[in-house]
Amino acid sequence: MQPLILFFATFSAAFIASVPPGLLNVNAAKTSVEKGKSNGVIFGLGVAVMVMLQTYLSVRIAKYLSRNPDVVEMLMQLAIVVFAVLAIFFFFKARKDGVKPLKLKEGKKRNSFSKGMFLAAINLLTVPYYSGLNSLFHGQGFMNYKVIDEVIFILAAGLGTFLVMYLYVFYFNKMERKTNKFSKNSNYILSGLMLVLLIITLIRVFYH
Repeated sequence: MQPLILFFATFSAAFIASVPPGLLNVNAAKTSVEKGKSNGVIFGLGVAVMVMLQTYLSVRIAKYLSRNPDVVEMLMQLAIVVFAVLAIFFFFKARKDGVKPLKLKEGKKRNSFSKGMFLAAINLLTVPYYSGLNSLFHGQGFMNYKVIDEVIFILAAGLGTFLVMYLYVFYFNKMERKTNKFSKNSNYILSGLMLVLLIITLIRVFYH
Protein backbone atom coordinates (compact mmCIF):
# COMPACT_ATOMS: atom_id res chain seq x y z
CA MET A 1 0.00 0.00 0.00
CA GLN A 2 2.83 2.41 0.85
CA PRO A 3 4.38 2.23 -2.67
CA LEU A 4 0.96 2.96 -4.23
CA ILE A 5 0.42 5.95 -1.96
CA LEU A 6 3.89 7.24 -2.81
CA PHE A 7 3.27 6.81 -6.55
CA PHE A 8 -0.11 8.53 -6.66
CA ALA A 9 0.98 11.31 -4.30
CA THR A 10 4.08 12.07 -6.38
CA PHE A 11 2.22 11.70 -9.68
CA SER A 12 -0.49 14.11 -8.50
CA ALA A 13 2.07 16.61 -7.22
CA ALA A 14 3.95 16.53 -10.54
CA PHE A 15 0.73 16.84 -12.54
CA ILE A 16 -0.60 19.76 -10.50
CA ALA A 17 2.74 21.57 -10.62
CA SER A 18 2.88 21.23 -14.43
CA VAL A 19 -0.73 22.18 -15.26
CA PRO A 20 -0.50 26.01 -14.97
CA PRO A 21 0.77 27.54 -18.25
CA GLY A 22 4.53 27.79 -18.04
CA LEU A 23 7.75 27.60 -19.99
CA LEU A 24 7.55 23.85 -20.62
CA ASN A 25 3.90 23.17 -21.42
CA VAL A 26 3.51 26.30 -23.56
CA ASN A 27 6.60 25.27 -25.52
CA ALA A 28 5.11 21.78 -25.91
CA ALA A 29 2.00 23.34 -27.45
CA LYS A 30 4.12 25.69 -29.57
CA THR A 31 6.22 22.79 -30.88
CA SER A 32 3.05 20.85 -31.71
CA VAL A 33 1.62 23.80 -33.65
CA GLU A 34 4.79 24.58 -35.57
CA LYS A 35 6.25 21.11 -36.14
CA GLY A 36 3.40 18.66 -35.70
CA LYS A 37 1.92 16.62 -32.88
CA SER A 38 4.63 13.93 -32.98
CA ASN A 39 7.33 16.53 -32.37
CA GLY A 40 5.29 17.95 -29.51
CA VAL A 41 5.12 14.49 -27.91
CA ILE A 42 8.88 14.00 -28.42
CA PHE A 43 9.43 17.41 -26.79
CA GLY A 44 7.31 16.25 -23.85
CA LEU A 45 9.41 13.09 -23.56
CA GLY A 46 12.55 15.21 -23.41
CA VAL A 47 11.01 17.28 -20.62
CA ALA A 48 9.97 14.14 -18.72
CA VAL A 49 13.42 12.56 -18.98
CA MET A 50 15.10 15.70 -17.67
CA VAL A 51 12.55 16.00 -14.85
CA MET A 52 13.36 12.43 -13.81
CA LEU A 53 17.08 13.27 -13.79
CA GLN A 54 16.38 16.37 -11.70
CA THR A 55 14.15 14.34 -9.39
CA TYR A 56 16.96 11.83 -8.89
CA LEU A 57 19.24 14.73 -7.98
CA SER A 58 16.57 16.08 -5.65
CA VAL A 59 16.34 12.77 -3.80
CA ARG A 60 20.10 12.59 -3.41
CA ILE A 61 20.48 16.11 -2.00
CA ALA A 62 17.23 16.47 -0.03
CA LYS A 63 18.98 16.15 3.33
CA TYR A 64 21.83 18.39 2.22
CA LEU A 65 19.45 21.17 1.15
CA SER A 66 17.57 21.00 4.44
CA ARG A 67 20.82 21.50 6.35
CA ASN A 68 22.24 24.16 4.00
CA PRO A 69 19.62 26.82 3.07
CA ASP A 70 22.36 28.88 1.39
CA VAL A 71 22.32 26.40 -1.50
CA VAL A 72 18.65 27.13 -2.22
CA GLU A 73 19.41 30.85 -2.00
CA MET A 74 22.16 30.49 -4.61
CA LEU A 75 19.83 28.61 -6.97
CA MET A 76 17.18 31.30 -6.65
CA GLN A 77 19.71 34.04 -7.45
CA LEU A 78 20.82 32.15 -10.55
CA ALA A 79 17.17 31.70 -11.56
CA ILE A 80 16.70 35.49 -11.51
CA VAL A 81 19.36 35.92 -14.19
CA VAL A 82 18.02 33.05 -16.31
CA PHE A 83 14.39 34.25 -16.23
CA ALA A 84 15.41 37.83 -17.04
CA VAL A 85 17.44 36.73 -20.08
CA LEU A 86 14.64 34.44 -21.32
CA ALA A 87 12.00 37.16 -20.89
CA ILE A 88 14.02 39.52 -23.09
CA PHE A 89 14.83 36.76 -25.60
CA PHE A 90 11.22 35.66 -26.13
CA PHE A 91 10.00 39.27 -26.32
CA PHE A 92 12.37 40.20 -29.16
CA LYS A 93 11.79 36.85 -30.86
CA ALA A 94 8.05 37.58 -30.83
CA ARG A 95 8.65 41.04 -32.34
CA LYS A 96 10.74 39.46 -35.08
CA ASP A 97 8.50 36.48 -35.82
CA GLY A 98 5.25 38.46 -35.59
CA VAL A 99 5.75 39.98 -39.04
CA LYS A 100 6.36 36.61 -40.70
CA PRO A 101 3.59 34.38 -42.04
CA LEU A 102 3.21 31.13 -40.12
CA LYS A 103 4.57 28.08 -41.93
CA LEU A 104 3.91 24.72 -40.35
CA LYS A 105 6.87 22.45 -40.89
CA GLU A 106 7.98 19.02 -39.79
CA GLY A 107 11.01 19.40 -37.59
CA LYS A 108 13.57 16.86 -36.48
CA LYS A 109 12.36 14.74 -33.58
CA ARG A 110 15.86 14.64 -32.12
CA ASN A 111 15.93 18.43 -31.98
CA SER A 112 12.54 18.51 -30.26
CA PHE A 113 13.74 15.98 -27.67
CA SER A 114 16.94 17.89 -26.91
CA LYS A 115 15.02 21.18 -26.76
CA GLY A 116 12.65 19.67 -24.21
CA MET A 117 15.56 18.45 -22.11
CA PHE A 118 17.30 21.83 -22.31
CA LEU A 119 14.28 23.91 -21.30
CA ALA A 120 13.51 21.50 -18.46
CA ALA A 121 17.15 21.70 -17.33
CA ILE A 122 17.07 25.49 -16.96
CA ASN A 123 13.92 25.33 -14.86
CA LEU A 124 15.85 25.74 -11.61
CA LEU A 125 12.77 25.51 -9.41
CA THR A 126 12.38 21.78 -10.11
CA VAL A 127 15.16 20.59 -7.80
CA PRO A 128 14.02 22.61 -4.73
CA TYR A 129 10.40 21.59 -5.42
CA TYR A 130 11.05 17.85 -5.51
CA SER A 131 13.58 18.06 -2.68
CA GLY A 132 10.92 19.68 -0.52
CA LEU A 133 8.34 17.15 -1.66
CA ASN A 134 10.72 14.31 -0.88
CA SER A 135 11.36 15.67 2.60
CA LEU A 136 7.60 16.07 3.18
CA PHE A 137 6.81 12.51 2.12
CA HIS A 138 9.68 11.18 4.21
CA GLY A 139 8.33 13.01 7.24
CA GLN A 140 4.86 11.58 6.62
CA GLY A 141 6.23 8.05 6.24
CA PHE A 142 5.38 7.69 2.53
CA MET A 143 9.00 7.87 1.42
CA ASN A 144 11.83 5.77 2.80
CA TYR A 145 15.35 5.99 1.44
CA LYS A 146 15.16 2.60 -0.28
CA VAL A 147 15.89 1.94 -3.94
CA ILE A 148 12.28 0.96 -4.74
CA ASP A 149 10.90 4.13 -3.14
CA GLU A 150 13.37 6.29 -5.03
CA VAL A 151 12.50 4.60 -8.34
CA ILE A 152 8.76 5.05 -7.73
CA PHE A 153 9.25 8.69 -6.76
CA ILE A 154 11.34 9.44 -9.88
CA LEU A 155 9.07 7.58 -12.33
CA ALA A 156 5.90 9.13 -10.90
CA ALA A 157 7.37 12.63 -11.24
CA GLY A 158 8.30 11.96 -14.87
CA LEU A 159 4.95 10.39 -15.78
CA GLY A 160 2.92 13.15 -14.13
CA THR A 161 4.90 15.78 -16.01
CA PHE A 162 4.66 13.95 -19.34
CA LEU A 163 0.88 13.59 -19.07
CA VAL A 164 0.51 17.36 -18.79
CA MET A 165 2.87 17.90 -21.75
CA TYR A 166 0.82 15.44 -23.81
CA LEU A 167 -2.48 17.12 -22.89
CA TYR A 168 -1.10 20.50 -23.96
CA VAL A 169 0.10 19.01 -27.25
CA PHE A 170 -3.24 17.30 -27.87
CA TYR A 171 -5.40 20.27 -26.84
CA PHE A 172 -3.65 22.91 -28.90
CA ASN A 173 -3.22 20.60 -31.86
CA LYS A 174 -7.02 20.28 -32.05
CA MET A 175 -7.51 24.05 -32.24
CA GLU A 176 -6.91 24.16 -35.98
CA ARG A 177 -8.61 27.54 -36.50
CA LYS A 178 -6.57 29.21 -33.79
CA THR A 179 -3.11 27.73 -34.41
CA ASN A 180 -1.89 30.71 -36.44
CA LYS A 181 -2.80 33.19 -33.74
CA PHE A 182 -1.39 31.01 -30.99
CA SER A 183 1.91 30.41 -32.80
CA LYS A 184 2.43 34.13 -33.45
CA ASN A 185 1.60 35.13 -29.88
CA SER A 186 3.24 32.23 -28.03
CA ASN A 187 6.58 34.02 -27.71
CA TYR A 188 4.82 37.00 -26.10
CA ILE A 189 3.14 34.54 -23.72
CA LEU A 190 6.50 32.95 -22.90
CA SER A 191 8.09 36.35 -22.34
CA GLY A 192 5.28 37.29 -19.95
CA LEU A 193 5.60 33.99 -18.11
CA MET A 194 9.34 34.52 -17.69
CA LEU A 195 8.60 37.96 -16.25
CA VAL A 196 6.11 36.49 -13.77
CA LEU A 197 8.61 33.81 -12.72
CA LEU A 198 11.26 36.50 -12.35
CA ILE A 199 9.02 38.53 -10.03
CA ILE A 200 8.09 35.44 -7.97
CA THR A 201 11.75 34.45 -7.64
CA LEU A 202 12.73 37.99 -6.61
CA ILE A 203 10.05 37.96 -3.92
CA ARG A 204 11.24 34.59 -2.64
CA VAL A 205 14.88 35.73 -2.55
CA PHE A 206 14.36 39.08 -0.84
CA TYR A 207 11.54 38.17 1.52
CA HIS A 208 12.53 34.60 2.44
